[in-house]
Amino acid sequence: MTSTATVTTAPARRGLGRVLALAALLAGLVVVLLVVGGGSAHAAPLDPLDPTAPAAPGDPGAGDTVSVSVNGVNGTPSSSIVVLLAITLLSVAPSLLLMMTSFTKILVVLSLTRNALGLQGVPPNQVLAGLALFLSLFVMAPVIGDVNDVGVQPYLAGELTFSQAVDVGSDPLREFMLAHTREADLALVTRAADQPNPEDPASVSMLTLIPAFMLSELRAAFIIGFVIFVPFLVIDLVVSASLMSMGMMMLPPIMVSLPFKLLLFVLVDGWGLILTALIGSYAGGG
Repeated sequence: MTSTATVTTAPARRGLGRVLALAALLAGLVVVLLVVGGGSAHAAPLDPLDPTAPAAPGDPGAGDTVSVSVNGVNGTPSSSIVVLLAITLLSVAPSLLLMMTSFTKILVVLSLTRNALGLQGVPPNQVLAGLALFLSLFVMAPVIGDVNDVGVQPYLAGELTFSQAVDVGSDPLREFMLAHTREADLALVTRAADQPNPEDPASVSMLTLIPAFMLSELRAAFIIGFVIFVPFLVIDLVVSASLMSMGMMMLPPIMVSLPFKLLLFVLVDGWGLILTALIGSYAGGG
């Protein structure tokens, strides 16, 4: 039993000795590192460098500068500015179309014609608006062409600034509106704004001219609508009197008069007469 225990503990003692030797080696390495690090930490400090003196300011024109320019090559407006102006114009286009062109008058006359015929939804509102839009483009084509020639193209070519292009390009629209605006309506808006009477057409403000032009357009549209209503009103009166004389009071007169009104409108080429009258109203002033 004693020899067996001696043989078993001999290898364990040799392993313990190796562990102790390895621990001693590691402790020695740590001591060496501490000594070396401490020596370098206690080395003589370096003398600080003198601060660098600030440099004198240079010539602003000599270095690189940052500038923002709205012009492109040869003084023409850049494509970004042109796109921005186009988007802005599209956003205000409905207001310009309603207030400064013939669109409102044409649309009102077409709507009154539909009401005079006794039709509720035929033609639809989209059809009437589309017809009024393209007829307005037809009427305003010379004015739009003048605006493009004197304002838009010189601005795109770099010959005019934006403010100059707006001033010059608004002259054809001003002349068109002045030619179709009554003096009474212009005087009414001028008095309502508490402004002095303009000395000549060139001194009329656009803020005064636009509402006066709208009043004149609505007045002319209502006059044309009255002329359109009269023959259809006569047909309604005749049909109503005939039904009353025959004792057919329960039959709605519109059911009998509507076919006669449609027949009359087709026989006289009503749409052609109305469109011709509308275009002719813009052939001359007033």
